[in-house]
Amino acid sequence: MAQANDPLYAYVGAFVDELWRARVQHIVICPGSRSTPLALSFAMRQADFKLWLHVDERSAGFFALGLAKRTRQPVVLVCSSGTAAANFFPAVVEANLSHIPLIVLTADRPPELRDNGAPQTIDQLRLYGTHAKWFAEIALPEGTPAALRYIRAQAARAAATARAAPAGPVQLNMPFREPLVPKLEHEGHENDASHENSNERNTYPQVAVADAFVSLINPLVIERLAEQLVATRQGVIIVGPHQHGGLPAEVLTLAELLGYPILADPLSWLRGFADEQIITSYDAFLRDPAFVRAAAPEMIVRFGAMPTAKPVLQYLQQYAGCPLIVVGDANTWDEPTQLASEIVRGSPVQACVALTAVARAIMEEAPPRREPNAWLARWRAANRATIDALRAGIAEFSDPFEGRVFTELAEILPEPATLFVGNSMPVRDCDTFFWGATGVGIMGNRGANGIDGIISTALGVSAAQPDHPVVLVIGDLSFYHDMNGLLAAKLHKLNLTIVLVNNDGGGIFSFLPQADHPDHFEQLFGTPTGLDFAPAVAMYGGRFTRATDWAQFREAVTQGITRGGLHVVEVRSDRVRNVAQHRALWQRVHAALSERGVIPPEGGEA
Repeated sequence: MAQANDPLYAYVGAFVDELWRARVQHIVICPGSRSTPLALSFAMRQADFKLWLHVDERSAGFFALGLAKRTRQPVVLVCSSGTAAANFFPAVVEANLSHIPLIVLTADRPPELRDNGAPQTIDQLRLYGTHAKWFAEIALPEGTPAALRYIRAQAARAAATARAAPAGPVQLNMPFREPLVPKLEHEGHENDASHENSNERNTYPQVAVADAFVSLINPLVIERLAEQLVATRQGVIIVGPHQHGGLPAEVLTLAELLGYPILADPLSWLRGFADEQIITSYDAFLRDPAFVRAAAPEMIVRFGAMPTAKPVLQYLQQYAGCPLIVVGDANTWDEPTQLASEIVRGSPVQACVALTAVARAIMEEAPPRREPNAWLARWRAANRATIDALRAGIAEFSDPFEGRVFTELAEILPEPATLFVGNSMPVRDCDTFFWGATGVGIMGNRGANGIDGIISTALGVSAAQPDHPVVLVIGDLSFYHDMNGLLAAKLHKLNLTIVLVNNDGGGIFSFLPQADHPDHFEQLFGTPTGLDFAPAVAMYGGRFTRATDWAQFREAVTQGITRGGLHVVEVRSDRVRNVAQHRALWQRVHAALSERGVIPPEGGEA
């Protein structure tokens, strides 16, 4: 218990109180000595915050990322001094690139213990470099009114900066001198720090920060673009990963008005809509040169980051002279293709709403001639033919096929549910073989595209939505990278069903040119481990099922979702066979497009 005149805990208590006033709810804490004032101050306010303890800092960082990704609100990360803070780095990088709000509190030694051999001391100033939106070295604690006003302002600024579009991580480096624990009074005269903070709240009012809305896009720009869109019949809308909850419905409204197909990345949040305007199998049919030649666009509009599918990039490159309008957040530049003819920065949701309104007004004033839309019909026909061909081909495989994981999940996932996909092959197979399921949202870490921290991020998402099931699909190397993260499921009694696609190595490299060098391929790229993950899952109190057929797979996943807790369902496959199966399916898609007249016959005109 802290005395009322304890300046350290008055100072840290004011900081914690201001975070509460800034609507911060989730605190992820890693144990350590130097961070004691922060940890105890948050613990004393457990009625106001939800505390999540994590032993491993790297897993903790990604767990916080998952919480913030799902809630779209800042989450606090707390660690001790030294290399503990360095272990947050991968999650901070991902948060920066995918616009996720984090408040990283790195406890530190005081200045007199730095750069002179003191233990557990590293240079933590601007530790995350350009990956932090804002950094501040917090002044040493004092109990003066001026110091308390200062620390409240820093807390309010941190929450507002992390939350402001584009959202992202901030770092506050907080040095503390010993003693680190609160002063004690004799029994019967204790004064709880939370009471002290309550008095402090009355003395110093909240530092109110009015969240700034992204500046509205110039109406003249909207009017000009709307006129172009109305006048263009052969347009395409591409929607990549984004963090805008209202965007999918608004994009769908705009596309239906214009008669444009939407190429919807798995992380676009559009695959939970049942609408033929949404094209979901493009990753397969855009590999076909005949279709690409027959589908020359006159205008392309992209919302969100670049999609996962490489065929989309190749399609854009094929028509590099086509006007490409990229609509993104203010203060961002999500345009790696170097092909954009115009970049519109502001609020993508507001831009979409405004474009729809102006385009509709133009069309009502001078109704355009509306012949049957052969352009949209071609894309819809390609989508249907591709899905039918892929379904038929998958059904004929006698060996396990990794892509079938997603066709099966589309049938059995309940509404609502979240499907979290790992990087490398899982997200690519999700793109190709998960054609949509009503009410299912798809998430992933596509900022830095790393294979680390995936389990912890998915558990963070689960913690944020305890009443809705979360299913994670992950490869064996990525699973191995973050096995420490499974502890959170045990400690916090979280629900997560993990589909472990185990091909004993890096499956994606078998699709890449590295596979053409067999002498060193397995050693450098295939990297088989031969691990049996069942004992590790049991160690963390989870259930493990090795599915030997698809009926057992469906039963195990359904049980995992229904019973809750941690359940790992392993699907074993062969990397070489998996490549052959994918390539056989691409050939089957080409044949289906030709048979249905979606593409011209060999040698014919488009």
